[in-house]
Amino acid sequence: MRKPGYTLALAALVLCFVVVILGAYTRLVHAGLGCPDWPGCYGFLTVPQSDHALEAAQLRFPDDPVEAFKAWAEMIHRYAAGALGLVILTLAVIGISQRRNPDYPTGLSLGLLALVVCQALFGMWTVTLKLWPQVVTAHLLGGFTTLSLLLLLVLRLSGRLPALTPSRALARLRTLAKVTMAVVIVQIMLGGWTSTNYAAVACIDLPTCHGEWWPEMDFHTGFNLLHQEIGPNYLGGMLEGPGRTAIHFTHRLGALVTTLVVLLLSWQLWRARLRGLAALLSLALAAQVSLGITNVLAALPLAVAVAHNGMAALLLLCTVSVAYRLRAPAPARVRLVAKPRSKLAGPLLGNHTARTTTQVR
Repeated sequence: MRKPGYTLALAALVLCFVVVILGAYTRLVHAGLGCPDWPGCYGFLTVPQSDHALEAAQLRFPDDPVEAFKAWAEMIHRYAAGALGLVILTLAVIGISQRRNPDYPTGLSLGLLALVVCQALFGMWTVTLKLWPQVVTAHLLGGFTTLSLLLLLVLRLSGRLPALTPSRALARLRTLAKVTMAVVIVQIMLGGWTSTNYAAVACIDLPTCHGEWWPEMDFHTGFNLLHQEIGPNYLGGMLEGPGRTAIHFTHRLGALVTTLVVLLLSWQLWRARLRGLAALLSLALAAQVSLGITNVLAALPLAVAVAHNGMAALLLLCTVSVAYRLRAPAPARVRLVAKPRSKLAGPLLGNHTARTTTQVR
């Protein structure tokens, strides 16, 4: 049976996916600093367009001339993210109103609200710290986390997909699903680090890189989080070639590991007769690998690069769905219920004593 807030949570899930896509698009068209301030744009609630507004914007930010296309890309992303924040706030209010219902995921609703507040802070720091890769990557991961938790909220509010009958085989499959989800998350982190350091085209050939199986790489520079300090404008990236190559090459190796692990999980799901999930996971993986290869060979076409980000989100959602389907049954909950005793027992034990009933969630 569906619980209160299900439809709104489903709408939030769709809106969050749109926000993730808009964020990828904004990053890929180099519009992350389309508005040099936050939360407004050159001191306005919208992109300055009139002559008076443009003159005021130029006076406020003389080193950042207005580029309408990039400014609109950034502001549309902010508007969508703001709308998502309001929807999640509403879900949190619904969760609080249902706090006495032990089967309602109130904690998850409140956790989403806390996460979206953190996302707003990271969005601000993305601008004020001038695309510092550490913050931009954290902001990207926060978006994927929000998307995953919204899917989990939708699944819990739907009242469908009861837990499967426990067994040793199911327990092993559950462990594999968790490992697969962790591998996908790490790969998304590598993809985010690749994107925020502008290393997506560090290698333009396959399966080699710069015509070599092991090209010149600087892993220390590429993955040293203290190497890139706060202060410079990181639009376009600051790393040298070997550092970017190390990041790109590591992302490739991660893609290989992810492919093998996801295929193993799909095969095990197929054997367990969960063939719908197996097919969905395999299709998402095939699409993501194809898009990644196209990005390299076609030198990062915008549409393909945005789709690659979107498919990464869908692949993560598939692994979350699998893990939820394989979840362990909830433990039994014991409740004390008052039961009247006989007249003889009344004077000795009081008018009532307790008996226990067991309810399975």
